[in-house]
Order: sequence, then structure tokens, then C-alpha cells
Amino acid sequence: MGLISNITEEIRIVRERDPAIHSAMEVFLYPSFKVMLHYRIAHKLYLKGHFFWARWVSQRGVRRTGIEIHPGARIGKGFFIDHGNGVIIGETTVIGDNVTLYQGVTLGGTGKEHGKRHPTIGSNVMISAGAKVLGSFTIGDNSKIGAGSVVLSEVPPGSTVVGVPGRVVKRNNMALPQETMNHTDLPDPVKEDIANLQRANSEMINRILELESQVRLLQGEGKG
Repeated sequence: MGLISNITEEIRIVRERDPAIHSAMEVFLYPSFKVMLHYRIAHKLYLKGHFFWARWVSQRGVRRTGIEIHPGARIGKGFFIDHGNGVIIGETTVIGDNVTLYQGVTLGGTGKEHGKRHPTIGSNVMISAGAKVLGSFTIGDNSKIGAGSVVLSEVPPGSTVVGVPGRVVKRNNMALPQETMNHTDLPDPVKEDIANLQRANSEMINRILELESQVRLLQGEGKG
């Protein structure tokens, strides 16, 4: 894809994903747009072995946007970063198509190991604000990662993950259209656990009262 095609595609993606954008000209001020232009150039330089110049271009993008994408990362079509300050994407990260990240997301490693050390993100995935995905594993297609989650292991396709450490709380195996990718309407596992405990406690109290009633009945029959 040529430079003009890249620019046209990035404009389309930003306008499609962010309702706050009202004109194509606004897109040129958008951090996601700026950093992706830097990334595309840096990635081409990286693939040709020009590692210093790739990092030089990449770091210019970091200073202008607050978003750090290593030039070695592989990013598919339809990628979008919403209010991306603080986003970090590591060198061996692989990102599929139609992926959305929010501010403060880290796609990182867990140490100083070599080789593939960053996550692989499937297609149609949304990763909410402040989430950390750390390690060399896969986030399956059509998944959601809740805000502030810390994901340290494989996530099956069609999953919703929340918590620290992140755990799967919902599986639907269905695609997530962009218009439904609301990262605030996610399950709260702590609230659900408390609700389950309250139900169990209520059932236990009712059972105890029932047993006490039976005991009193038996005692009354014994006296009679």
C-alpha cells in the first residue's frame, strides 16, 4: 500500500471509530493518525535492516504523540488507538485486523528473554484503557480486555477478560462489530462473586430455619 493509500485509509479509520472527529482535516491533528504514519515508515526501514533510522523515525513519533510503537511490531489493517497517550507496543508484537486500543495500554514482555516475547493480538479485539498484556501468548479473535486488566496468559477467541490478574468472565464466540465495542459495559467479577455469596447465604439461612422448624415439630410430637 502506497503513502497516499495509507493516509486515506488512516483518515477513514479515525473518522469511523471516533465520533468526536467532524472533518477529515481534524484527523491530521489526531495522535493515532500521526503515530501510524511514523510507524509505517519505521517498519519499512526495520524490515530493510536500517535499525537505527527505524528507531529514529519511531522516536520522533513517540515525542509527538506519547505513543510508542516499536518499528519491529507487525500491525494489520484497520488498527486504531483512541486517545492513545501512554500506549506501548513491543518489538515482537503481532496485531491482527480491526483492533482498537485505548490510552495507557501496554503490549509488552515479561523480562529480558530473546525471540518472540510480546503478545499476538487476534482480529476484532478491543483492549480498554490501562490494560496490560504481558508475555508471548495469543489474545483470540473477537475478544474484549477490560480497563485496568493485567493479562498474563492465553485468551480463547470470543472472550471477555477483566481483573488483576485477568480472567475470562464471558465467552460468546461471536464477532464484535465496532459499534458495539463499549468498554464500559463489561462484567464485574467481584460484584458477581458477592452476589453469589449473598444468594448462597440466603439459601443456607432458609435451610437452617426450615430444619429448626422441623426439629421443633418433632420435639412437640415427642412430648405429645
